[in-house]
Amino acid sequence: MIRVIQSDWTADHVAGIGRKPLPYAGIITDEQARPILPGFDLWDMWPVQTLDGKTAQIAGGIMWLTLCAPVMGDPIHRHMHARIRLIHQVGDHWHDLGSALDQGLCPGNREWSGSAILDEAGRVTLFFTAAGIAGSEGGWQQRLFQASAALHSGGATPGLSDWSQPLESVKSDADIYVDANQAEGEPGKIKAFRDPGFFRDPADGSSYLLFAGSLGRSANSHNGCIGLARASETGLSHWQLLPPLVCADGLNNELERPHIIVQNGHYYLFWSTQSSVFAPDGPIGPTGLYGMVASSLFGPYAPLNETGLVIANPAAEPTQAYSWLVLDDLRVISFVDSWGLGGKPAADEAMARAHFGGTPAPVLTLTLDGATSHLEQHQAMTA
Repeated sequence: MIRVIQSDWTADHVAGIGRKPLPYAGIITDEQARPILPGFDLWDMWPVQTLDGKTAQIAGGIMWLTLCAPVMGDPIHRHMHARIRLIHQVGDHWHDLGSALDQGLCPGNREWSGSAILDEAGRVTLFFTAAGIAGSEGGWQQRLFQASAALHSGGATPGLSDWSQPLESVKSDADIYVDANQAEGEPGKIKAFRDPGFFRDPADGSSYLLFAGSLGRSANSHNGCIGLARASETGLSHWQLLPPLVCADGLNNELERPHIIVQNGHYYLFWSTQSSVFAPDGPIGPTGLYGMVASSLFGPYAPLNETGLVIANPAAEPTQAYSWLVLDDLRVISFVDSWGLGGKPAADEAMARAHFGGTPAPVLTLTLDGATSHLEQHQAMTA
């Protein structure tokens, strides 16, 4: 019997953020915001990883998956055109490999974030969010799917082929978790059932998916949580939905892209969130990376640094980066969001476009010591 001990991220935790020095990242420069793939916006990124969570070394580098959309007017519209793209990184060189999934394979009309693992047989399994409904336009419906492909890595340019038909991994129960089937909405205000993050627990070798969810048994408009599902013992094609690990009921609407790093016997659970999705009648934290720590996967979790805040955008550029992901070596990746605005919102669509990075941000590095984290300085984004 699995017993998940639900942990709460509370207003009292967030209220303590202003009482201590903040872990600010450095201000992103013009050079650091230069796109690696001109003509396309890139945002949420994740590497192909081995089953134990290490970044896989593929053809002398790293195979990244990233959300991608053609550059258009207001960058907010990119969410309605997102597809997952493959990029191979060798040192500081980036090689575009095109769309990850074959055209028409996704059960949605666009593809949102997930994770990817490389197994011993040389196949990559992609866990991803199918947004919207195939054959229709728009919509904020979210479902969790997985598909696998053969990895070709013998030459200088790796690739994925022979995709399996997507399988719906985990379905919402519309009880503990909200069924995220909204036809209308806008970023930051929709409910969540997305961002599947694979995790294999070293304690027993069992496989899990974490995901960004919304609490179904809540009277609050801000009811974000981090959900959990467990794979059956027969493989990764059947998953059991479990109660949430962390809840932010009444505090925050979106705990995005959850993932776990195990270090020195501690389970570090991380997520990203934005200041705009905190409940307006409570304490509001900065846009940043947040986290909690526990002695086992199932909790209880306590907030890192007593507040949960791990990395914050600088006060002078509060929206410059987003969607942080902590790798196994404690490097932290993200993307350049709305930068160079001096803390002010863009006055119009043209300004929003001019100040949107849509490219990998400088890499940060963490050190972890029990329930405390420390932020290192920027370094180059090299494999």
